Amino acid sequence: MTKEKQGLRSAEWFAGNGKGAFIHRSWMKNQGLAPHFFDGRPVIGICNTWSELTPCNGQLRDLAEQTRRGIIEAGGLPVEFPVMSLGESNMRPTAMMFRNLASMEVEETIRANPIDGVVLLAGCDKTTPALVMGAASCNVPTILVSAGPMLSGSFKGRVIGSGTDVWRLSEEVRAGLITEEEFLAAESAMSRSPGTCNTMGTASTMACLSEALGITLPGNAAIPSVDARRRVLAFMSGRRIVDMVHGGVVPSQILVRKAFENAIRINAAIGGSTNAVLHLQAIAGRVGVSLNLDDWDRIGRRVPTIVDLMPSGRYLMEDFYNAGGLPAVIRRLLDAGQFEPDALTVNGRTIGENNSGAQVENEEVIRPLDRPVTAHGGIAVLRGNLCPNGAVLKPSAASEHLLRHSGRAVVFEDIDDYHARIDSPDLDVDESCVLVLKNCGPRGYPGMPEVGNMGLPRSLLERGVTDMVRISDARMSGTAYGTVILHVTPEAAIGGPLALVRNGDRIELDVTANRLHLDVSEEELSRRRSEWSAPPVPSGGYERLFIDHVLQADQGCDFAFLSGSRGAAIARDYV
Repeated sequence: MTKEKQGLRSAEWFAGNGKGAFIHRSWMKNQGLAPHFFDGRPVIGICNTWSELTPCNGQLRDLAEQTRRGIIEAGGLPVEFPVMSLGESNMRPTAMMFRNLASMEVEETIRANPIDGVVLLAGCDKTTPALVMGAASCNVPTILVSAGPMLSGSFKGRVIGSGTDVWRLSEEVRAGLITEEEFLAAESAMSRSPGTCNTMGTASTMACLSEALGITLPGNAAIPSVDARRRVLAFMSGRRIVDMVHGGVVPSQILVRKAFENAIRINAAIGGSTNAVLHLQAIAGRVGVSLNLDDWDRIGRRVPTIVDLMPSGRYLMEDFYNAGGLPAVIRRLLDAGQFEPDALTVNGRTIGENNSGAQVENEEVIRPLDRPVTAHGGIAVLRGNLCPNGAVLKPSAASEHLLRHSGRAVVFEDIDDYHARIDSPDLDVDESCVLVLKNCGPRGYPGMPEVGNMGLPRSLLERGVTDMVRISDARMSGTAYGTVILHVTPEAAIGGPLALVRNGDRIELDVTANRLHLDVSEEELSRRRSEWSAPPVPSGGYERLFIDHVLQADQGCDFAFLSGSRGAAIARDYV
């Protein structure tokens, strides 16, 4: 075998009879690899985010084995490698703080090793964008396999959804509507199997958007985690990645402008998470595609939400899969002329070819376009003197009567202030007020935690109030709901207008007009700004690196130095 004959990245390590090739092959052979594994076959990395600390990804160890079988059958050499696992359910201060770090690990592991193509195994919500960002920066053949959603939960004869019903039940116990014993009894009933949230949270949203982008095989998004068909999909992904290497199919051919536009439309149709904005912005930045907040409003707001899933609707991911899954949604949009059919996907066919024969099997779960959950879905992008660079709101999860609202601000300086005062009988608040939370953005927390869907004051819950306008520079879980304005940019910690809001200020919201306004004069804001001082920053470590380099929410919260694809250049051999 010669390097010229091979034509693969891995040939730089394994081809020829010199000292370097001897060293690389010899050490790999201590794992029991026979000589013929180095006969010029593609080396395929299996990037696995399995971890017992990340329950959503618990089945990825099995899916890695299925992927391995597919790679071997197609004539490749599988090499599994771990990467930092990001589980939002356990990680503090938030998994979002480590998304960029994991993406760096993926990128540099691929670049530094004899990898010709990679299968990404991702589950809990930040692992999907982290892995796609890292692989896209290298631009080697890539295919994603999602962990899949857990089975539907059931409690007292009622379907309950992960995340969504946590927020509902916790409010009910605070309001005295259910007992603490009932609340705790629902804990085990909610999570019946390994897998990601069974609602349309960020994990399911990112699985759907990855399929819409064309970076997965068709049908990947919704197959339940423990369904045998997900194991088959992993096997077939292993087979397909070998063909992609031989055919030279790379992310830059798939992650193009029209693919991102399709993903924005899908996010609207499924009632997807607001977190998708951050992640798609970051992925687009890695491949040099220009994407901005106004694209989300312009492209997505015309698409109705037709998937009736929690938190926007009634059903769960298992129901979605049985109703036809994402292929059926894509078919609906294709038929309505609201989808770009000729975007390339990893199986070598276009997205239109992949989904032209899909059928809706349950029109309550996947509704017709003329009977949507929300007529104008997607992400509403707000602008005004409170958020000059933008803020976002999810209309399908909001209360219609609050989409146009004016109220008095009740301000919390940070999350500790919120926890200390929200249930105080002395809190001056009523249902017309606007709750404002500061210093929870990318730099302020740091990491931008999912605390934007602030629980309502106990005094109002006990009176039956279920929603209020809430504003912050934080995120919220994709499983959450309410009239919640998020990602206010610039954030408070860098002196954005949010930092200047005070108790009693009037705030006006008009979602139809895309307007968020703080009714305070520029003179007064200027005076307050002169009194403002920035919060202290940590002295070192990754936290300091994060704060020094993270971009604002409207730019996807990536690190500035990671924007753009750097390719898979091979470093000079040291022997």
